[in-house]
Amino acid sequence: MQRNTLVRPIAAILLGMCAIQLGASLAKGLFPVMGAIGATTLRLLLAALMLGVVFRPWRGASLRGQWPAIAGYGCAVGFMNLFYYLALSRVPMGVVVAVEFIGPLAVAIAASRRALDFAWVVLAIAGLALLLPQSAGAAPLDRLGLAYAAMAGVGWGLYIVYGSRSVATDGPRVVALGMAIGAAVALPVALLAGGTALFSAAALPIGLAVAFLSSALPYTLEMYAMRRMPTRVFGIFMSVEPALAALVGLAMLGEQLSTLQWLAIGCVMVASFGSAWTSRREQSP
Repeated sequence: MQRNTLVRPIAAILLGMCAIQLGASLAKGLFPVMGAIGATTLRLLLAALMLGVVFRPWRGASLRGQWPAIAGYGCAVGFMNLFYYLALSRVPMGVVVAVEFIGPLAVAIAASRRALDFAWVVLAIAGLALLLPQSAGAAPLDRLGLAYAAMAGVGWGLYIVYGSRSVATDGPRVVALGMAIGAAVALPVALLAGGTALFSAAALPIGLAVAFLSSALPYTLEMYAMRRMPTRVFGIFMSVEPALAALVGLAMLGEQLSTLQWLAIGCVMVASFGSAWTSRREQSP
């Protein structure tokens, strides 16, 4: 395998994660209007429409035999996003992302075969251990919010597993179908929780921006990356997410980072790139 094989997938992952964090910062503005569940559903519905128009998933080769993986992927999308936004409504964004990382981390550990791979995981855990308490400041963390974040992490892990299985088919079509399934999972919950508030015309512009930044763009980029790198590398590389969440918080919300927080960011970055480097060496001829 050539030395630059992972450059484009890595760039796609990083761009997708930046978009997700920007979208999350915008989505909080929808919470007072329709609640976290309504904001999640609006995001998924609009993203499904965007992807459906662009990729037209009903056209193309038959997906027979792939539907179990696609259905699992779509349900994971809905499950993950519902609990992620519920957690955001109670816990700071950096903390949510750090706790949510238990999903990709579990996938990485399950796929690990070498002691060096485990060392990168340990370094990522050390970074998250430093980041987590500092992100919350002196205020006590909401326990229900932390539970929501942990459930989002479970969904994130399932998203990686089923997403990797379903990329054997047409990736963009799978993303579009998965987003539609995720929206179908979230819609009944939103209607029960908040009625028709998610259809507010005033919220539509923000909803469109959130749908593009948090769903349509990053999930397409992640599906592209999943098709071009091992699941283990994808799972560990997502450890950059808490660091990006902290950086977006600094840029968008003016959150100041302590020295310990910067150390935590350095740990997860080194763990992520170290894992990618190890995989590249293993796959080189």
